[in-house]
Amino acid sequence: MGFGALSRHAEASTDLQSKNKVVVERWLTEFWGKTYNPDVVDELAAPEMVLRYSLHRPRRGREDIKMFMRGFRQAFPDLNFWGTAPLLADGDRVIGQWEGGGTHTGLAFSDFLAGFLPTASGKKIHFTGITILRLDSGRIVEEVGLDDGVTALRQLGLLSNAQAEDDDDICAQYC
Repeated sequence: MGFGALSRHAEASTDLQSKNKVVVERWLTEFWGKTYNPDVVDELAAPEMVLRYSLHRPRRGREDIKMFMRGFRQAFPDLNFWGTAPLLADGDRVIGQWEGGGTHTGLAFSDFLAGFLPTASGKKIHFTGITILRLDSGRIVEEVGLDDGVTALRQLGLLSNAQAEDDDDICAQYC
């Protein structure tokens, strides 16, 4: 392969990465942003998209993902997440750094793996994370997030400081 071919390959790769970043920017704004647009799931998600975050059980497929977000926003009507750094793209993956949260003024929420949140606790959550999205043919096939779930669970009262201190003590002994 000559240098010209390498250059064309790099340009094609850069073009794909730019297009993927545009898709992800729209997804993060319309799915996770202040104003939720449920149509964005049908437009940008692959039919069998997988959504995984440490606070919630994994979701698969457009309808399951829409149901998750409906419930999350019914419980936290002011839910809003936003980017805190430029998106990074490499091949078929785009990485975003974010922060956000909301106030639990709505319905009960049972999707947290660590426990059930009763109706309208009034508790606020604010936390940060990083998300990796994988795309294929302009559609999101997988979204995996690593978030500061411990902070959110403490803020909601689903994880006490005593539990966290016990974990710290165990780690001090064995880590």
